[in-house]
Amino acid sequence: METIQDKVVVITGASSGLGAETARHLAKQGAKVVLGARRMERLEKLAEELGLDAKAIVKTDVVDRNQVKALVDRAVELHGRIDVILNNAGLMPSSMLDKLKFDEWDQMIDVNIKGTLYGIAAALPYMQQQKSGHIINVSSVAGHKVGPGGAVYAGTKWAVRAISEGLRQEVKPYNIRTTIVSPGAVDTELTDTITDEDVAAGMKQVYQDAIPADSFARVIEFAMVQPAEVDINEVLFRPTSQQY
Repeated sequence: METIQDKVVVITGASSGLGAETARHLAKQGAKVVLGARRMERLEKLAEELGLDAKAIVKTDVVDRNQVKALVDRAVELHGRIDVILNNAGLMPSSMLDKLKFDEWDQMIDVNIKGTLYGIAAALPYMQQQKSGHIINVSSVAGHKVGPGGAVYAGTKWAVRAISEGLRQEVKPYNIRTTIVSPGAVDTELTDTITDEDVAAGMKQVYQDAIPADSFARVIEFAMVQPAEVDINEVLFRPTSQQY
């Protein structure tokens, strides 16, 4: 099995939820984490908690490809390489299509799809040069199943899966691994972005049995520690009680 110790891991959307919990989980096992998010105050608190160098956190809005590149470049500056990128940043302001929430549609497309692409673009040249690396992209149960109010969000998460599968096939010559992680109801702040009251009420029901964020962190660890010849391409997981 591979080891987490000394792996250089870049995480986007690291200021809360799945990203923050994964940073905690991997750092405790000796990973060299480099964290990006928009909310620097939260990142600074997390860095203090984990005993990270101040240079290991970078203000990063994933809709800006230059900021994502700067995050990955920082990891290479600090540690000489990048072993894993977790493209975790995402938004879920779900709504019924007839509400015509154009700004929210654009936001989801920019963060969920373009943000993932920019993370891939920033890490890929380094990993090709190294002839090693692991790109982990976050989809969702909604990337497998569409429900009322979730059409655009699901569309972005289906896109993440399609992009990831294309990436998987393209990076074979470079010994790069790829993983899609599709969580169900996990305890995050995702539902806080829903402004459609009817959809929010329904989602609250789905998330009432949400499982802790460390369940996601353990899935990331599982994918990372497989022997070098084993590539875990996709993991779909839910709370045991979740029907959707």
